[in-house]
Amino acid sequence: MRKLVSLLLSVLCVTTFAQERPDMVPEMTEIWDPEVSVVAPGESPMDAPSDAIVLLGADKAFDNEWTNGEGGKPGWNFDQGVATVKSGTGVIKTKREFKDFQLHLEWRSPEEVVGESQGRGNSGVFLQGIYEVQVLDNYENRTYRNGQAGSVYKQHPPLVNACKAPGVWQTYDIIYTAPRFKADGTYFTPPRVTVIHNGVLVQNNVEVRGPTEYIGIPEYSVKPHGDGPLILQDHGNPVSFRNIWIREL
Repeated sequence: MRKLVSLLLSVLCVTTFAQERPDMVPEMTEIWDPEVSVVAPGESPMDAPSDAIVLLGADKAFDNEWTNGEGGKPGWNFDQGVATVKSGTGVIKTKREFKDFQLHLEWRSPEEVVGESQGRGNSGVFLQGIYEVQVLDNYENRTYRNGQAGSVYKQHPPLVNACKAPGVWQTYDIIYTAPRFKADGTYFTPPRVTVIHNGVLVQNNVEVRGPTEYIGIPEYSVKPHGDGPLILQDHGNPVSFRNIWIREL
């Protein structure tokens, strides 16, 4: 009996809704305001759009946007818009801090091949200064899969190896969503990152487990944080960077 009553009520509700629903016209589902903002794209996908912040370019002084790890003058070599790691001088980091963003950068490993595995063209891009996307010369150079170019270091291997030959400029396009935190300091929503390497998707909106750790478990190191800088790593190899721009989302 209860099932019959429930069925009759369901039929009644559906019938009533159908009778009361107004006739639909296309305009009822069109959203006009606010109007979508206009952003002028660059000449090519590698060129900065009109709303981007250019962090490294030929027409900008290196220390306008960058410092060393202690906030002083960056120690890397800089020539005509190209910044190259000077071994032993440490990381460089942006003066600005960021939350969610779209990032474009270009990097080049040394043309002269020296070393193997992690000792060959090694650097890294630290998002918010905490979460590393690995830079490495993996052209015919095998290493552990969650430590090669395009990996979220020691967490997510790239979907494929899209590396070009040593000495050739390569691109990373990175979309990053910063974490949000619970009151107890754990992630409410963890960081997420998408990486396109030389036009090839290698990280597809992956969930970052925690801060990058060379030794240890990322989840054990999670601490609340706010906006953070972009950091480029000095791993002892003369890796070069150019044409870095970022769009805050």
